[in-house]
Amino acid sequence: MDPVVALGALVQQAASAVLGSEHVVDPQVRRSAHADLQSDVALGLARTAKQPPRQLAQRIADALPANELVERVELAGPGFLNVTLRTDWLARTASAIAHDDRLGVAPAERRHRVVIDYASPNFAKEMHVGHLRSTIIGDCLARTLAFLGHTVIRQNHLGDWGTPFGMLIEHLRDQAVDPLLAADPARRELALADLAAFYRTANQRYVDEPAFAERARRRVVLLQAGDADTHAWWTQLIAATTGNMQQIFDLLGVTMTPADVRPESFYNDRLPVLVDELLASGRASVSDGAVCVFPAGFTNREGGPMPLMLRKRDGGYGYGTTDLAAIRYRVDELGATRILYVVGAAQAQHLGMVIAAAGELGWLGDARAMHVPFGMVLGKDGKPLKSRAGNAFRLIDLLLRAVERARSVLPNRVKELADDARELVATMVGVGAVKYADLSSDRIKDYVFDLDRMVAFEGDTGGYLQYAHARIRTLLERAGVERATAAIAITDPAERALVLELLRFPSVVHAVGDLEADVARSLQPHRLAGYLHDLAAAFARFYDACPIFGSADAVRDSRLALADLTGRTLATGLGLLGIAAPDRM
Repeated sequence: MDPVVALGALVQQAASAVLGSEHVVDPQVRRSAHADLQSDVALGLARTAKQPPRQLAQRIADALPANELVERVELAGPGFLNVTLRTDWLARTASAIAHDDRLGVAPAERRHRVVIDYASPNFAKEMHVGHLRSTIIGDCLARTLAFLGHTVIRQNHLGDWGTPFGMLIEHLRDQAVDPLLAADPARRELALADLAAFYRTANQRYVDEPAFAERARRRVVLLQAGDADTHAWWTQLIAATTGNMQQIFDLLGVTMTPADVRPESFYNDRLPVLVDELLASGRASVSDGAVCVFPAGFTNREGGPMPLMLRKRDGGYGYGTTDLAAIRYRVDELGATRILYVVGAAQAQHLGMVIAAAGELGWLGDARAMHVPFGMVLGKDGKPLKSRAGNAFRLIDLLLRAVERARSVLPNRVKELADDARELVATMVGVGAVKYADLSSDRIKDYVFDLDRMVAFEGDTGGYLQYAHARIRTLLERAGVERATAAIAITDPAERALVLELLRFPSVVHAVGDLEADVARSLQPHRLAGYLHDLAAAFARFYDACPIFGSADAVRDSRLALADLTGRTLATGLGLLGIAAPDRM
């Protein structure tokens, strides 16, 4: 058990005994430089209790129930409780976790069927840096929730059914680019790089040429109506996209597979039925020629109700329709009790309206749908990251640059490995650097992409954690053991500090994968990333202060067990982040 959690429960019990059980008590327990743990509970309750904080702190200390956790409590400053824990409790608890394959992480008490909507790139466009965060944050949450025992259903809600396709198909037809009719079989596949250029031109034409824009919109309606010629073009555009997407997924090591793809087109046959049903029941209405619903709490600039459009005046369907159909499918057919949308913060209003509408329509039932927003990836100039040409960075280029940079800075002992082994480590380090830099940032905030800082083996980087794990594996190899499971003893302050970090792991994982808490306090991968950095730093201090080889057998075995437990915790935590843990670096 995390001693912070254990002590917090005792402090809550003592404070309730002093103030009365009707008071809600936050125990305010944290690590301290002056003791093992510190509680600031008296400072927060002094006004309510109408007592000086120091006097209240003493009363709470005196009311602590008998327990095997606390060695002593000392008052400090205006009313801090400095708590020293019993060494035998720490050692015994660490030894128990060392023998547990789950490292003390109990499965969630209440299990859910969690649908996670993440990645979701657009067809006919290369994945760019803007797709990075959804993909790796969503994958981290999927891994963590599955580890906690939830049933996780990944959904890649690909954008394959909208205005961009109408624009692109019309432009390709105007340019007489028809891969279906090419005489040379090798030219019957559209190259995604070529499509990117075509798309930019088509998008500009959509803005500049009203007649072209109208044709593009009609083409979308034809696509949604099943027109054979339009559908054939659409099929070619999709074929050009899937290979690029899977190449990037494989390089990133994400757990999304082709079987998880549920594109917008999957819901096409459901859309007319959905709209007709809502019109017939009176829960949707016609507004300015379009079919809409008006979820409560959303207003336009004039203060009137804001519409969520279901069917446009031209008969086409919008994102709102598809998203509502997806909610219905996920609850009714996939059995979701939780739905997570790992989507950029810019989509907050749209998703809020969709979720609100689904709730008002009764489609969510007892399930909860939550937006898990994130900020943008910025360049060093503080603006959204762009290539030199001014376009969004191709994600594949970004990742290959990271691998190349990692290859150049790998330690000599790695460079001496066989080519395939060296390349594997370079890929682990380069991709891991990009993923860690993202996941270690508070997801709701923007962050600056700095490849030189990311691909390093010191500081708060993925390489630092990977190197710590590899160092431990080398240490155990030198000792001739695969896994060290001796009883852990604590004889040095650095050992004690390392044990305190190791015991935090279960509560950190639960905090990251908490589906019951408010979203603002849960589903935060940076909590796990920050913890792993703290653990690696504690191990470095332990390794410097506590000799392993040359010590007495019992001390040596205990310290090897501490090293082994640290290595397994790092590997498990990195695995939940979706980052590889090399055995050699």
